[in-house]
Amino acid sequence: MITDVFTTRESQVRSYSRSWPVVFDRAVGSTMYDEDGNGYLDFFAGAGALNYGHNNPRLKKVLIDYLADDRVMHSLDMFTTARRDFLETFDALILKPRNLDYKVVFPGPGGTNAVEAALKLARKVTGRTGVINFTNAFHGMTLGALAVTGNALKRGGAGVPLVHTTPMPYDGYLEGGADFAYLERLLGDSGSGLDKPAAVIVESVQGEGGINAARAEWLRGLSELCTRHGVLLILDDVQMGCGRTGGFFSFEEAGIVPDMVCLSKSISGYGLPMALTLIRPELDIWAPGEHNGTFRGISPAFATAAEAIRLYWSDDALERSTIARGETVRARFAAIAARYPERSLVVKGRGLARGLQFADGDLAGRVCAEAFTRGLLMETSGPEGEVMKILPALTITDEELDRGLAIIDESVAAVLG
Repeated sequence: MITDVFTTRESQVRSYSRSWPVVFDRAVGSTMYDEDGNGYLDFFAGAGALNYGHNNPRLKKVLIDYLADDRVMHSLDMFTTARRDFLETFDALILKPRNLDYKVVFPGPGGTNAVEAALKLARKVTGRTGVINFTNAFHGMTLGALAVTGNALKRGGAGVPLVHTTPMPYDGYLEGGADFAYLERLLGDSGSGLDKPAAVIVESVQGEGGINAARAEWLRGLSELCTRHGVLLILDDVQMGCGRTGGFFSFEEAGIVPDMVCLSKSISGYGLPMALTLIRPELDIWAPGEHNGTFRGISPAFATAAEAIRLYWSDDALERSTIARGETVRARFAAIAARYPERSLVVKGRGLARGLQFADGDLAGRVCAEAFTRGLLMETSGPEGEVMKILPALTITDEELDRGLAIIDESVAAVLG
């Protein structure tokens, strides 16, 4: 295994390769293989970008055929058959069955682009600058998205003041606190010092923040508060969308309709760069070209995205299996927590976004390291890395899921004794 070029030429900002110091070469389904042929069960799934597994054969065929037929690769926002097919499929199988009416903005290749577009448009529509965000939120690494992110390490890399945002407590952050009493009072009191914000941005489940799942009633309360005060609600579904929590959108369970929705990661279905910002039609006040980018229309991603939607969202089979498998994980994690009552382990998450919270980041990190030696990839999350986090592919087999959970069981035992 030769890694010299990575240490001599690649920036030290790299992170995942420090936890998994092997050179990967191939990947199929829920397994990644290093260059020596060793297999690793993947409970990371590209940080949620591979909900349908590595090199999904149906999606791979669509991609190969697209390339072989000399179809359009790069098109900015020109009309293409691939773009049309995606929009028609997304409308017919995702939006209309959920009674959602959104215009689609293609803001650029990644989730942070989707968030930046939403923040920018919210400020343009309202004429206001402030944005309410939440404790332990993560929304991206560009300056606007970073300003509404909570993590101190990531914020510290900005190099400039991150302004025009006000953090509020996420669901469960204040023990026993009334959900929105403080924010409601600030918004309604002309002497509070809080200028009326343009928007509130929130995740239904905070992935990087520690697998913190907001209750449906909390999300409904937030939506109602925004409506009462004329504040736009932006739902960041970059990591938790595309079926990760069960429904295609993570907010479906709450029965809310956000003003804007940010999607990326698994929207292409194949791990190709793609992002969407969904906006209510009356908010579509952009001037032509006012928000643009060279890579806002990566056509092969349109092709795999449309096929993924047809393949997995023409019925509710994937949604039901994700919820059932998520319950399997919850039960197994609860059994682990019960085995170590003195450790006060906390089971967290929804669907197939699950976590086990330890007392500190050292313990969670050691569990992940033990799992890696046993052939399982998973990461930590939370402000101190105290949560062992899993995001297996939604298409994982029952055997693979059971095998991975057994490795986690062994790894926890190795660390906690």
